Amino acid sequence: MTDTMRVLVADDEPGMRSGVVRALRGFSVALPDVGADVRFEVREAGTGEQAMEQIAAAAPDILLLDYKLPGISGLDVLDRLAAAKADVLVIMITAYASLETAVSAVKRGAYDFLAKPFTPDELKSTIRKAAGHLVLVQQARRLAQEKRQVRFQLISVLAHELKAPLAAVEGYLRIMKDHAAGDDPAVYDRMIDRSLLRTEGMRKLIIDLLDMTRIESGQKPRELAALDVCEVARAAIETVTPEALLRKIAVNLDAPAPALLTADRGEIEIVLNNLVSNAVKYNRDGGRVDVTVRGGPEAVTIAVADTGIGVTAEDAGRLFQEFVRIKNEKTRNILGSGLGLSIVKKLAALYGGDVTLRSDLGVGSTFTVVLKTAAPATGQGAAAAAAAPP
Repeated sequence: MTDTMRVLVADDEPGMRSGVVRALRGFSVALPDVGADVRFEVREAGTGEQAMEQIAAAAPDILLLDYKLPGISGLDVLDRLAAAKADVLVIMITAYASLETAVSAVKRGAYDFLAKPFTPDELKSTIRKAAGHLVLVQQARRLAQEKRQVRFQLISVLAHELKAPLAAVEGYLRIMKDHAAGDDPAVYDRMIDRSLLRTEGMRKLIIDLLDMTRIESGQKPRELAALDVCEVARAAIETVTPEALLRKIAVNLDAPAPALLTADRGEIEIVLNNLVSNAVKYNRDGGRVDVTVRGGPEAVTIAVADTGIGVTAEDAGRLFQEFVRIKNEKTRNILGSGLGLSIVKKLAALYGGDVTLRSDLGVGSTFTVVLKTAAPATGQGAAAAAAAPP
C-alpha cells in the first residue's frame, strides 16, 4: 500500500526551501511492519502567515517550521496550531540550535527538532521517523474507530437478540399473574415451558458470547494434553441422543481408530458439541447424522454430515460470521445464538486448521474440521489466530 504524505516547509530562505524540495523529491519510506510505502508531496511557504493560510486551506501531514520567521514566528505558528487543535506534526528547523530552543518548541507541541545546517540524509532520517510515527498514530485511530463500531454492532445485535425472548417471557408472566388464560393448569404449564425455552436460548447466547470473547482475547484458560478426539465425539453424541430419539434421528459415529491430538479438551468439546447439536437441530424428523473422525500424523479430521434442510451457496458463505443465522420458514422456530459456527472457526484456527461446509438445499450439509496435530497456538499467538478475519 502506497500513501502520500503532504509536507509543508515554512522557511524565509528560498535556498533552504528548494533544498528540502530536492531532497524529498522521489524519496519514499518503506514501513514493512504496517505494510505501507510512504511518498511525499512538498509545498512551500516563506512566512508564518503564508504557512497558516496554506494550513487553513489544506492541512499538511508534516510541517517543517523555521523557528525564526518574518512576521509571526515559528513559535507563534505552533501556538496557533495548538489553539486550533490542528492535526499537524511539526518539526522545528532553526539555526539557533540550543537545548532551550528545543525544549521551548517541544513544550508548544513540536514533535522533533532539526538544527541548521542539516544534510539531506539528516532531513530524510527525521522525515522517516516522523512518517513512521504518523502511520502508527493513524492506524491506532483507525483501530479505535473499528473497536467503537464493533462495540456498537455487538450491543445492537445483543439488544435485538434479547428483546424478543424477554418480551415473550414478560408477556407470559403477566398473563399468569393476572390469571388471564382461565383456570386450566395445562395452559399455564405450556406458558412456563415456553418461557423456559426462551431463557435457555438467552443463556446459550451469553455462554457463546463469553466463549468467543475469551478465545479472541487469549484470556480463556487452556490446558493442553494428549486426548482421543473419538472419545470427545462419543460424549457429544450422548449429549444430543435424547433429542435425537424424540425426533427419530439416527446418530452414527465412524471412528475405527483413535485420533490423537494435543489439545484443550474443552475446546474440542465446543467444536463437536456445536457441530453435532446443529446437525440434529437442523435435521428433519426421521433423518440421519453421521460423525466421522480420522486421525493422522499431521492432522485430525472431523466430518459431521446430516440429512437436514441445507443452505444455499450464498448463505453458506455467511454462516461462519458472528451472529449470522439463516432465517426462513424452516428455521424460524429453531433457537440459536448465531455464534456457534463462528466459535468453531476460531477454535480451528488455534490448531492451524479450518472448517469448511458442503451443503445442498433440502438435502443436507457436511461440516469438515481439520485440526493440525502440531502444538496449538498459545497466549498472544492464540488470540491473534482466533481474531484473524475469515
